[in-house]
Amino acid sequence: MQNNDHRSNRHRSLLWGLIGLLLVLVLFSANLGALKLSITHLISKPFDDPLWNIWLNVRMPRIMLAVIVGMALASSGVVMQGLFRNPLADSGLLGISSGASLMVGLSILFPTVFPPIMMLYGKMVAAFTGSLFICLLIYVYSLNAQCNLAKMVLLGVAINAIIGAIMGCLSYIGDEIQLRQISLWSMGNLGKGSWDLVLVAVSLIIPALFCVFKLSHELNILQLGDEDAHYLGINVQRIKRYLLLLCAVLIGTSVAVSGIIAFVGLVVPHMIRLQVGANHRWLLPASTLGGACLLLLADTFARTLVAPTEIPVGLFTSLIGGPYFLWLILKHK
Repeated sequence: MQNNDHRSNRHRSLLWGLIGLLLVLVLFSANLGALKLSITHLISKPFDDPLWNIWLNVRMPRIMLAVIVGMALASSGVVMQGLFRNPLADSGLLGISSGASLMVGLSILFPTVFPPIMMLYGKMVAAFTGSLFICLLIYVYSLNAQCNLAKMVLLGVAINAIIGAIMGCLSYIGDEIQLRQISLWSMGNLGKGSWDLVLVAVSLIIPALFCVFKLSHELNILQLGDEDAHYLGINVQRIKRYLLLLCAVLIGTSVAVSGIIAFVGLVVPHMIRLQVGANHRWLLPASTLGGACLLLLADTFARTLVAPTEIPVGLFTSLIGGPYFLWLILKHK
């Protein structure tokens, strides 16, 4: 009992530490950019000064978008790894992000598919449809008795290859503006951040995160295996379908507002799991905060290292996650 209390106190301290780190990173990021804008400098300016407008309507929406997308990607990574009981399960590796990106690409080339009233949510609907389809495909394949880690990764490679070829065709037939949009989407970019986009992302991601957190106990039980979970009173198939639906919402919304940002859902859960273990009661919230911190830090560096130009944040996270993934493969050989 005393060990459990000590462990819980340590985990709570980690959560508060991540909250504090996120607040520090928000302030740090708000002060950095191509245009030097510190909060102390802005306080001395009248509120109608153009610098206030840049800070409030350009920089802060991007920061908030990085936070909410990082939360969605990291939490979806935890759910995918718990759902498939596979430490290497990830939306990017399994092709789920690619499925969402393909539908977004189609919506860019054929915008009239969606009625005008849905223009704000059009890309979200498209990305959700693509991610849900790939989620269901992987889920059905995972029910196969011969399914294993190697085959699942190969399935993801095949899905990514096929969708990559289709995206190449879309880029070939699109005009220059559409080609530019598709290119930015495929590399991951938060430069389009606005309060409208943040509001849309929050309206979908926060409810999905709330539902995921409520299912942390069921995720723990699923780690025992489907048969044991059934005997413990869990409706296994219903819970799995529900979790897949929530993953599709989280991944689809993230891809719709920021494009493909790889490895956040793979790197963060592993880093947090080393500290809190496999209990999803702690792993989910800690990974959610860790994802927000990592993506915000990556985006801050991406837009400041070579200012006034920017590095697409998806390329930046791949530079971090690629070597980490290679280390995981070599470690578990």
